[in-house]
Amino acid sequence: MSEGNRVTGMSVRGFAVASATAVTTVGAAVGVASGEDQSTATGDVEVVAADATLLAEIPAGTSVQAHAAALTQQADAQSSAADSDARRQAQEAARIQAAEAAAERRAEADAEREAQEQAEREEAERAALAAQSASSSAGSGDFPIQSSYTKAEIQAMAQQMVAADQYTCFSAIVEHESGWDYTATNPSSGAYGLMQALPGSKMASAGADWQTNPATQISWGLNYMDDRYGSPCGAWEFWQANNWY
Repeated sequence: MSEGNRVTGMSVRGFAVASATAVTTVGAAVGVASGEDQSTATGDVEVVAADATLLAEIPAGTSVQAHAAALTQQADAQSSAADSDARRQAQEAARIQAAEAAAERRAEADAEREAQEQAEREEAERAALAAQSASSSAGSGDFPIQSSYTKAEIQAMAQQMVAADQYTCFSAIVEHESGWDYTATNPSSGAYGLMQALPGSKMASAGADWQTNPATQISWGLNYMDDRYGSPCGAWEFWQANNWY
């Protein structure tokens, strides 16, 4: 390598970005060493020293072109790293935004589903109350008075007066007590009617026609079972354990 392209035993600071200027500076320094006009050489050096303030120190023995290439490569690497970091930050921001949007959609869907389920529950409750009200709305005075009643007619009355979920229990008690005979009388105790009220006159609290009207007896029996056992099914559970209620 020629002396014009290598710095030997010295360092030149404040190199300009353009490598041509660096070559001129090194040439001037070499000229001084070989006895050229020092004023010319010194002027070149001073101009370069005044203008070149950007590059770092060039180690002795380093090629000007190689050093410039190294600095360029370093700058490119830093720029590439900055671009990569910017892309990574943009991707992370996009991921967070997508996650937040998905969470909002899930929350909205959950709220909508919960509202729909609540509406369905309320509708089911209203329907159940309506059915219960309809099944128990018939009273003892809602049936025409007859001189006699068949078992099927009495059962039809009970089905209209007793709640649907309590009818089976009510029917089981009546079947065991009187076999649905509204005039059944116990010769030993005097118990009377569908529910074998003892004495039978207790059923007068439901109507004066307690002896001849099955609907009046059913009404009294329902009130008795509800007051004493909470429901016909509560009364039937007690009856099964004791054979009386």
